[in-house]
Amino acid sequence: MNRKQIVADAPPQRPGTERPGTVGPPQEAKAAQEPPVPSRGPRLAGDAAAAARAFAIGGKFAGATPYGSGHINDTYRAIFEHRGASTRYLLQRINHQIFRNPVALMENIERVTAHLTTKVADDPDHDRRALRLIPTRAGGVLHLDADGNNWRAYQFIENATTYNSVQSPEQAFQAARAFGEFQRMLADLPAPRLHDTILDFHHTPRRFAGLEQAIASDVAGRAVRVRQEIDFALARKSIAARLVEAGLPERVTHNDTKINNVLLDDATGEGTCVIDLDTVMAGLAAYDFGDMVRTATSPAPEDEQNLSRVNMEFPLFEALARGYLSTAGGFLTPAEKESLAFSGKLITFEIGIRFLTDYLSGDTYFKVHRDGHNLDRCRAQFKLVQSIEFQEDRMAELIRSIG
Repeated sequence: MNRKQIVADAPPQRPGTERPGTVGPPQEAKAAQEPPVPSRGPRLAGDAAAAARAFAIGGKFAGATPYGSGHINDTYRAIFEHRGASTRYLLQRINHQIFRNPVALMENIERVTAHLTTKVADDPDHDRRALRLIPTRAGGVLHLDADGNNWRAYQFIENATTYNSVQSPEQAFQAARAFGEFQRMLADLPAPRLHDTILDFHHTPRRFAGLEQAIASDVAGRAVRVRQEIDFALARKSIAARLVEAGLPERVTHNDTKINNVLLDDATGEGTCVIDLDTVMAGLAAYDFGDMVRTATSPAPEDEQNLSRVNMEFPLFEALARGYLSTAGGFLTPAEKESLAFSGKLITFEIGIRFLTDYLSGDTYFKVHRDGHNLDRCRAQFKLVQSIEFQEDRMAELIRSIG
């Protein structure tokens, strides 16, 4: 089984290239809003060694090696030795071409991690329940190197692993429970509002407007090939604004709630720590739950060409719902709970129209690996939307029964 230890990556910039429901290598990307930016390559190993020494870590620096599978930030596992013992840390170069305001980004993360740390202070396992930033020797949380690159460091969380796909309903339950607890602990985060690291992250009406523009422009001459997909999307235009216009309370949300952003304890399987905080900002609780439904309930890859394999498996949905509401249910309003069953359809639809938009635009945004790749992704998402629609009443009934 493929595993990925804690890597607090920036949101990878090609939403939807992950492969939920499969066992495979770490996901190529998660979610973001910018075109890919190439790494500076091997030179970074030397840069990482220099950066590691800038953080307030005791002992002797023993090395830093590339770590994890993120395609946005450059991530290293740094080892320090002190009195015969080795301690591991996560060191990252923040990709400032994607996150153009690293200071604001880190202000969010510093506030969130500090708040979470106070919430778990009485837990015997508190050191593993929240990400811990390592300060620089200068006293901040960002190290600016001579080339203008920003670096950060985290304590490495041992004996816990993330997985690229849900292996069982129990894993789905544990991941959803952890994300619900994450939202609950941040529900009373003091003002001011967190910075928007990515604007309009889940503003579905604006995504739909982009699709309509792509249809009208048809710059790649492809609209004639995808009339069925266009008609499918246009027929559902009315759902795009449903959450935006519902008057739901704004929460602090994670916004990238795939299972590989929760560390699961190696011994117990319990959700130990939520990671990857670069997209933590204001949002709707339903967005986080909806993204869990989109990415954790279908056994097929997101670019599956055999659409008969793309289905929402109700037992996995039930596990997500029960896990999430076991921790988030106490602070959610009745209207928020009512929105949960619908949210999976909306977020899946949103990603589908984004793939269709990019296909119509000539594949200028998402990285593709074959002809029609974005179209395959769109079709898989739309098939999942259909599967959710067939079960939507049952989903809503389950949510109401949990309360």
